[in-house]
Amino acid sequence: MRVRILGVGMGPQHVTPEVADALRSADYVLAPDKGADDGLLALRRDIVDTHAPSVPIVTVTDPPRDRSPELTGTDYVRAVADWHAARAARYAEVLRERGGVAAFLVWGDPALYDSTIRIVEQVKALGVELDCDVLPGISAPHLLAARHRIVLHEVGRPVHITTGRRLAQAVAAGQDNIVAMLNPDGLDLSEVADWTIWWGANLGAAGERLVSGRVSDVVDEIGAARRAAKADAGWVMDVLLVRRP
Repeated sequence: MRVRILGVGMGPQHVTPEVADALRSADYVLAPDKGADDGLLALRRDIVDTHAPSVPIVTVTDPPRDRSPELTGTDYVRAVADWHAARAARYAEVLRERGGVAAFLVWGDPALYDSTIRIVEQVKALGVELDCDVLPGISAPHLLAARHRIVLHEVGRPVHITTGRRLAQAVAAGQDNIVAMLNPDGLDLSEVADWTIWWGANLGAAGERLVSGRVSDVVDEIGAARRAAKADAGWVMDVLLVRRP
């Protein structure tokens, strides 16, 4: 049994020739199904139809996850761990039944704020014998920089990549050039009100939106753009870079 973890950016246009070849080598794609009007499942189908139309998609009902915005620290980590364990159990059941070569299509790049690799390791820990390989994709920070025609860092300087939940913590620690991903709705940007922001939602997909400027000047525009992106696509994923003047 083999599992191929494939980075696919945000759509068929981002799939590299290497990933397309790997996708065509699969017996099936294993994908979570989040219910009616799952726009991300539809986007996965578009990727498969474009690059490997003969490969079927096997869906697994995605287990529920506690997404309460007030979850922090150990409670947040525990909620995510429970969700991953439930996903691993459901994937393991399908892999045991079907065997063969299964592919997972990962948004952006599998190495950056995605847990598919960890979940597959949990599947192996459940006793499913499999080999696994990982192929890279175009990440959200790459797309953000390209869309805004910027470099993510200044000359000889670092860029700090974190989650929206940890943005304030990064600022307090003295970071001054920060990429934030997995941002919750209504992310508090008051700590960086005087900074410059480059923001994007659904980059490379339906409902793409871009905003840049001084945070205090564009924060309302970002909120409106985020809502519009979700209305267009039925889902929203955004990423931002903030830099101290």
